Amino acid sequence: MNINQAFTILEKSGGVRAARIITTKHPKLSWWRTFYYSYQLKRGMPVAKIIHSKWFYGIEFYTNKHTLDPRPDTETLVESVIKDCVADKNRTILDMGTGTGCIICALCKNIPNTTGIAIDKSRKALRVAKKNIKKLNLTKQIKTKHADFSKFQSNEKFDIIVSNPPYIKYGDIRVNTHAKFDPAIALYAGNDGLAAYEQIAKNAKKLIKKDGKIYLEIGVGQSAQVIKIFNFYGWKFERTEKDLSGINRVLVFTL
Repeated sequence: MNINQAFTILEKSGGVRAARIITTKHPKLSWWRTFYYSYQLKRGMPVAKIIHSKWFYGIEFYTNKHTLDPRPDTETLVESVIKDCVADKNRTILDMGTGTGCIICALCKNIPNTTGIAIDKSRKALRVAKKNIKKLNLTKQIKTKHADFSKFQSNEKFDIIVSNPPYIKYGDIRVNTHAKFDPAIALYAGNDGLAAYEQIAKNAKKLIKKDGKIYLEIGVGQSAQVIKIFNFYGWKFERTEKDLSGINRVLVFTL
């Protein structure tokens, strides 16, 4: 099958943008592969899940069904950390719920003298993170560990803690159809969507340096509730960062 034939079939199934991304990534597609991708597009599968690739903060990451695809909203989290970091200082980062590893990898690529640990309670997600860490030549800077938010322990304390935890409540009707292709463990956090924040707020106090900061991605309308949780556990609210749509997307706290 030539590229134009493949493009036409894919365009009818998922639109021009999807067809362009897929054929750019795979310029030589067989008939079988083209119709398989077409079928997945009709099912609503995100393009990133089809081609196992998603760009985030100028870096290409491998992704699959065991991880969330990196999203543009999460770049706000990365930007928030980078703008607080001055040159000529060694930093340690803890990424809680790393998924693909996109956050900690982007930070280590853009902040000099940075090392860190990426944790996730999904072993399958950790395999994806390890794959990306290796591909980006960051194995000397980033270590991975199987652990969840409430049980992770470390003798080392960190300058920076980052997390894009699950923050959707069960039954939330705002979740789009693409979410059915994401792992539920990375999306849902109890009946109110706040369970992960409470676990992080409680446990992260033992993991951060005295002058350290924690950066959290939040869902729409969750600012006040998350601030209340962190204040209860002794954290001091520093600021909110908005995403490109003007939505409160990141909260920053200190102890």
